[in-house]
Amino acid sequence: MGQRPNDLTPHASPQHYLGAEMRSWRSQRGLSLGKLSKLIRFNTSYMARVERGGQAASVELVKAYDRELQAGDSLNRIQRSILEGASLDVLLRGHVANPGTHVAKEPVALVARAALEAPSAEGISVPVRTDDGRIIFVSLSRRAMIGALGAGAALAATSDLPAAACAPRQPNLLLSGADPIEHLRETRRVLIDNDNLFGPHRVIPLVQQQIAAIKALRADRRGTDRRQLIQLQTQYSELCGWLYQDIGDFRAAQHWMHEALEASHMSGDPELTVYVLARRGQLAGDMRDPIEAVDVAEAAEDLAAPRSRLAAVAATYAAHGHALRNDAAACQQAYDHARDLLGTMDSDPASPWGVWLDAPYIEVQRAHSLAILGDHRAAAEGFRSAIVRLPPGYHRDRGVYLAREAVAHAGAGEAEQAATVGAQALSIGIETGSARITQELARLDGDLDKWRAVPAVADFKSAMDDALIHQS
Repeated sequence: MGQRPNDLTPHASPQHYLGAEMRSWRSQRGLSLGKLSKLIRFNTSYMARVERGGQAASVELVKAYDRELQAGDSLNRIQRSILEGASLDVLLRGHVANPGTHVAKEPVALVARAALEAPSAEGISVPVRTDDGRIIFVSLSRRAMIGALGAGAALAATSDLPAAACAPRQPNLLLSGADPIEHLRETRRVLIDNDNLFGPHRVIPLVQQQIAAIKALRADRRGTDRRQLIQLQTQYSELCGWLYQDIGDFRAAQHWMHEALEASHMSGDPELTVYVLARRGQLAGDMRDPIEAVDVAEAAEDLAAPRSRLAAVAATYAAHGHALRNDAAACQQAYDHARDLLGTMDSDPASPWGVWLDAPYIEVQRAHSLAILGDHRAAAEGFRSAIVRLPPGYHRDRGVYLAREAVAHAGAGEAEQAATVGAQALSIGIETGSARITQELARLDGDLDKWRAVPAVADFKSAMDDALIHQS
């Protein structure tokens, strides 16, 4: 039997209050101190003392908690207030007591389109407007989400997924008379297209259904067929990791990327292993883990064939890791290296990995890094150039780039342009349920606070407000 956690005393001091909030967020995510310690690489005894209020938390620890637990900057805000001298009374007035499923009592426009399959044991991370006007991200279970939306909205959420995306279950797959391996390949292509159009929530259950079918088929296959099935399992697992990455469930994304990496080693395809390793570098970048992002991406490039597209993919993700380390010179050098690789790479038309990498993709990643480094105007120009050249089918990616362009405009002091572009991104965020869009827009909402009087800003904030769950 587990030991009962010590009672906390959040009203004893600001330090105790912050510690209690850190434990509350950890508990919501279903993480023990030991599991969280492994993820953020801090000592468990130190973390326990901080949560009890017995020791002051370092800025680095609070940032790690906020990032890993997806607390929407709320823990960082509390610590900043404490460092600025805020009293306990001030902190308590801004408190959202144990934000959890009880906040979901208003219509949920921003997530009402998402399929109600819980992405992980913790649930779906959704943005919530607090009483003091802030936006935080909380985790709602599937049951709570259905309660918030109602049964009608729950059915509507999945009603317009095209029939082509509804891949048959395993028994039908085996009895259809079609080559099951080719059928699985085609289904994956259809699911990728529907992810771009409608977002990940609808696609995840179908992807996992295909993974189960592949595992069942492997039991009766030998030789080349079995090898091809393992390769397909790798591709589907990587896709599942990407989908969870897009909805902001990084723990589930890490799990599926680990599954993909293990399967890739069994597949006997070294290029596939390199590709998955490079994708893990990208995931580390989204998780704002600079050391992991650089090390994993550089390891992928070391394993890639010289002057190959995969080497350019890995170099691109390493560049963003350097930006997260605030090393502008190394970041620029890595992007230049990726462009050089792209321009001089050995042609391999048979390789299916990283075929989406081209000069515009490298430039949009560079724009993302420029925003991290504080060059907001150049970042906004980079995103605008990428949006203009984006193929029509990349609906969700367009929303991500629009949201990041809007944040860059705000960083450059261009409030009206930021609000206008942000409104365009918001409509795509509502349609797709992409956490990458909503998290950028939550940041934009706060960045625009000082320009509330600007009409376009007021319109954006009103639309954003209508699209959020509200604390009650």
